[in-house]
Amino acid sequence: MASASTASAPLTLPVLPLDDEVVLPGMVVPLDLSDNDVRAAVEAAQAAARPGGGKPRVLLVPRVDGTYAGTGVLGTVEQVGRLSDGDPGALIRAVGRVRIGAGTTGPGGALWVEGSAVEETLPDPLPGSVTELVREYKALATSWLKKRGAWQVVDRVQQIDGVGALADNSGYSPFLTVEQKVELLETADPVARLKLATAQLREHLAEQDVAETIAKDVQEGVDKQQREFLLRRQLEAVRKELRELGDGTDSPADESDDYRARVEAADLPEKVREAALKEVDKLERSSDQSPEGSWIRTWLDTVLELPWSERTEDQYDIQGAQAILDAEHAGLEDVKERITEYLAVRKRRAERGLGVVGGRRGGAVLALVGPPGVGKTSLGESVAHAMGRKFVRVALGGVRDEAEIRGHRRTYVGALPGRIVRAIKEAGSMNPVVLLDEIDKVGSDFRGDPAAALLEVLDPAQNHTFRDHYLEVELDLSDVVFLATANVLEAIPEALLDRMELVRLDGYTEDEKVVIARDHLLPRQLERAGLEPGEVVLEDASLRKLAGEYTREAGVRTLERAIARLLRKVTAQHELGDRELPFTVTPEDLRDLIGRPHHVPESAQDPAERRTAVPGVATGLAVTGAGGDVLFVEASLADPETGAAGLTLTGQLGDVMKESARIALSFLRSHGAELELPVTGLKDRGVHIHFPAGAVPKDGPSAGVTMTTALASLLSGRQVRTDVAMTGEVSLTGRVLPIGGVKQKLLAAHRAGITTVVIPKRNEADLDDVPAEILEKLEVHPVTDVRQVLEIALAPAAVPVAVAA
Repeated sequence: MASASTASAPLTLPVLPLDDEVVLPGMVVPLDLSDNDVRAAVEAAQAAARPGGGKPRVLLVPRVDGTYAGTGVLGTVEQVGRLSDGDPGALIRAVGRVRIGAGTTGPGGALWVEGSAVEETLPDPLPGSVTELVREYKALATSWLKKRGAWQVVDRVQQIDGVGALADNSGYSPFLTVEQKVELLETADPVARLKLATAQLREHLAEQDVAETIAKDVQEGVDKQQREFLLRRQLEAVRKELRELGDGTDSPADESDDYRARVEAADLPEKVREAALKEVDKLERSSDQSPEGSWIRTWLDTVLELPWSERTEDQYDIQGAQAILDAEHAGLEDVKERITEYLAVRKRRAERGLGVVGGRRGGAVLALVGPPGVGKTSLGESVAHAMGRKFVRVALGGVRDEAEIRGHRRTYVGALPGRIVRAIKEAGSMNPVVLLDEIDKVGSDFRGDPAAALLEVLDPAQNHTFRDHYLEVELDLSDVVFLATANVLEAIPEALLDRMELVRLDGYTEDEKVVIARDHLLPRQLERAGLEPGEVVLEDASLRKLAGEYTREAGVRTLERAIARLLRKVTAQHELGDRELPFTVTPEDLRDLIGRPHHVPESAQDPAERRTAVPGVATGLAVTGAGGDVLFVEASLADPETGAAGLTLTGQLGDVMKESARIALSFLRSHGAELELPVTGLKDRGVHIHFPAGAVPKDGPSAGVTMTTALASLLSGRQVRTDVAMTGEVSLTGRVLPIGGVKQKLLAAHRAGITTVVIPKRNEADLDDVPAEILEKLEVHPVTDVRQVLEIALAPAAVPVAVAA
């Protein structure tokens, strides 16, 4: 059976409005009679009360924002007197709910209304669900009261038996809002009212638990910080007392933690000191658990480890430096001269007090460009040795991230300074020799262009104020000697190349290779093979044959590997009992030890087996990433009945080389009669030009004269001389135009056994760079017209030869 509420006989009562306050049945509240509406209602109730008819009665009605609620509470005036503060007041007991009706008239100045009392009925006995609800509300109320320490109220709540009275008891709860209390007042059904009160109390307890948890966590954090702060202050005070007493009990770890003392004691530039002290101030304000503290400590360690004021004294013994360079490297005269000049200028500047001019010191930026194996990397260490400076190598091959050069911002996790700053830190001085190895292998992608970041590093006009993203303070690099190495000049960006002084290393002559092998490579490989210096001896003729016929390269790496292989073979034979030591290796022994030669000069081959033994084949000269090289051009004519007319080019040729082939063919067609060549049949026959080693890409204009000579040889039936090689760009009028890489090409021709070389007349000045011993062995013909090339290169025909098909 459900609970119910019914209305009784009508009542006429004066209204006592309650602004933003709600009184529920069962509550006893004191009201201040200084309020006019309250005083008028109480006085009207007293005037209407009959003698002996009971206590004066008023209707307590909540008034929220000027609006009266639809339900009020019948209240009896228990006592009128003074409140605790001395003001007049009345003690009123709320008896029951009254549903408000229409207004009416009555004595006094109060507002009178008609209303009907609401009577509540409940089934007897109470259902189990209602009993469980009562038990839950009492448990929740008891839990809340115990937290507040209101033990006496706990007993009172436990003694309440009525369902409605228990729900109305929540009117004393201070956490309920006016709207929530009005909702309780207007809920006539006692069971529904108790459910509402239970839900409100449960929600408040949940919020209170969350608030207590947060407050507890905050308090624990505050207590921990206060405790840490207090202990740190105490520790500082103890350390201060110990320092004053001179006890000397500070541990190294304690001293390293005192960054302020370390910064003040370090010999730092003024701006760097100011930046470091600012970071120390931040560190002192941060806690140990803060990630910012860890970043600051790492930054301070990096700054304090840099050699801001450390510099090595340059050795101004020019003759001694020259002797060191000559002893450690054969050849490379250009680089040696440049280092000698640099030291001489440094010495003169130091003598005249010009060490620092405009904030800049006298550093140097050199680019060593040449094929692999010529000693570019090892030269850097020799330069540092000759100058008396520290040496550090920075490998740039494959670097694609700009942060590798300039460093990361400190906000990134795991941030580090760039490779330049790390090189200075590793060297331990501000004026080392820094070798930027393989600068032409630097790449670029979405992470930036490292070559662009190197512009500031290698610019003598601005590297005295270099800023690393990690340090964010100026670093003076103007006293550093930068040596950048590269194999291919074209792979270096033009803006970067403009900031460096270019020194070319075009490779070694055969005589230089013999000296290098005898003085440097052989002693090193003897030691690695476990042999004494005199146990295996290589004659100079053997070394010359190794360099000329077994390796044929611009550098000496393959030559060193051949020597190592030779020594390993001799060592193995000695251990097997097949070879007695000491042993002298002659040229005749090389074939038995390491096999046949790999590179036999054309001049040493049988005349019938040479490539130029048939018309239409010419020898050209080219420059690759591995140095100078010899390449052959082959030309043929298709049969007019089976072949299609036109020009066919094969051998992975670039656009420039294809254009050179078309220019050569056009020149011969237009000047065929003048050159006495049968070119009338070219219109109906296909011309095929091929460059062997078809898997290797080739490009450039310098093969123009070679293709012209090959076509002229094909048409005339005259062979190209075996001992002749040529290079040069050809124009439509037959002019031979200048090209690059003359020194490397002549060295390659000499290695291949060529004795006659044809070069453009305007490249004659480049012969000054070619070693004299090479020029003595070569017959060089500077030419201006392709007709001169044909006169030199084509062999005279003994008998008329038909045009090759």
